[in-house]
Amino acid sequence: MTDERVRVDDPGEFPPQEDTVERLWTPQRMTYVLRNSEDRPTKPKTKECPFCTGPKKSDEDGLIAWRGTHVFAIMNLYPYNVGHLMICPYRHVGFITELDDAELFEFEKATTLAMKVMEKVSHPDGYNIGINQGEVAGAGVAAHLHQHVVPRWNGDANFMPIVAQTRTMPILLSDQRAAYAQCFAELAPAFNLPSHN
Repeated sequence: MTDERVRVDDPGEFPPQEDTVERLWTPQRMTYVLRNSEDRPTKPKTKECPFCTGPKKSDEDGLIAWRGTHVFAIMNLYPYNVGHLMICPYRHVGFITELDDAELFEFEKATTLAMKVMEKVSHPDGYNIGINQGEVAGAGVAAHLHQHVVPRWNGDANFMPIVAQTRTMPILLSDQRAAYAQCFAELAPAFNLPSHN
């Protein structure tokens, strides 16, 4: 059973909009949702964690743009947009609540530093920043916390992803990593973060 469409009145300067999302009410799903997590089915772990193995490689091979004391910045091998990188703790934890104070502080400082690096290297018009915590929330590597930092430009979305299921990337990951790494090294001291790579 779906509910009827409703109008949503936004409190801002925008006029009221029609909510076009249909909803399917399934109260029986609460039985599954409320079960203990250890009772739920899980996917078998078949691959090594890329966020644990990446830092063990050279910066170039691991696509590491910056190494801090507690966290590092790594290029996304499957970027949503050109320049997409992620901030990851070295420690293998799945949720931000598992970080200690030093890790959490550097995690957030590194995110701000990444934005400044992107601003200097790529001049984006905006950013998407986010964390999907847990497989159910959409995390591709749910067992190792990582925060996406995605630069965005006006008009950066075009017909290719929709029609051809293809994203166009005007710069190689290795070249983008090198440009970011140089800028991280330059800007990190201003954030009281390590500048070594």
